[in-house]
Amino acid sequence: MAKVTQHLGFSAQDVAQAADLLRAGDCVAFPTETVYGLGADARNGLAVAAIYEAKGRPSFNPLIIHVADANSARAFGQWSDTAQSLADAFWPGPLSLVLPLVPNAGLSELVTAGLPSVAIRVPAGDLAQGLLRSFDGPVAAPSANPSGKISPTTAEHVLAGLTGKIAAVLDGGACAVGLESTIVGLTDAPTLLRAGGVPREAIEEVLGAPLHDPIAGDITAPGQLSSHYAPNAHIRLNASSWEAGEKTLGFGQMECDLNLSESGDLSQAAARLFGHLHALDAREGDRIAVAPIPEAGLGAAINDRLRRAAAPR
Repeated sequence: MAKVTQHLGFSAQDVAQAADLLRAGDCVAFPTETVYGLGADARNGLAVAAIYEAKGRPSFNPLIIHVADANSARAFGQWSDTAQSLADAFWPGPLSLVLPLVPNAGLSELVTAGLPSVAIRVPAGDLAQGLLRSFDGPVAAPSANPSGKISPTTAEHVLAGLTGKIAAVLDGGACAVGLESTIVGLTDAPTLLRAGGVPREAIEEVLGAPLHDPIAGDITAPGQLSSHYAPNAHIRLNASSWEAGEKTLGFGQMECDLNLSESGDLSQAAARLFGHLHALDAREGDRIAVAPIPEAGLGAAINDRLRRAAAPR
């Protein structure tokens, strides 16, 4: 039986209502600075299972838990000086840390997908912080979209994909960053597990050393499936010219249907990426061509998402 999905606003009453729904074991979508997350009580196995059910998400893909501050994170992930340095530099913000799981932390095993580690983030944004403080517990929250589809950066994107499958969405407008968090593994040497909203170079500057790259084929953190963030249309990357019948996504000064950034600003491109993919996917036609994006800075994360969106399904 389909649920009635409530479209909540951003008042204190709305936030309190969303926290009550989480306590009742329901799923609630909420905005962060990256994308909208689909939240559930990370300690409640049935609630976490409802995330997988709503998204159609593979059970072997772990989830990020969201907490209000670094002190709360210590209850779930084994802390270190490196974790503290990165938290001081980037929290609240678009960085997730994969840490060894604290014994008897009380998290559902579905959150970690059976791994001995947990991904933790302290999100920015008044609504996200307000919800976490009102709920006063860990919230498991992948992106609030059907698994493998384009991540949502507005409440409308969430409702288009998950209406009837979740209890509510808190509407905080468009997400500022528009790209998922960077994930750094700290179970061994610091490893970049997923590019995202914090550039690799900024993390390496704080660490004073280069990040390692993950072992190919390992699923150790969210967002590592080879085919992910995919629209219904097929995507052609690094297009130097457009072909007849293609819906076109540009970067820089060029003729195209939609442009990630006419000025070549990678931050603007990241913020627009998923919204533009949603918009192009809704237009007639089954092919999207994307102009080349530089690999520097946030460009690495943008290209990572585009490669996964274009991967064979």
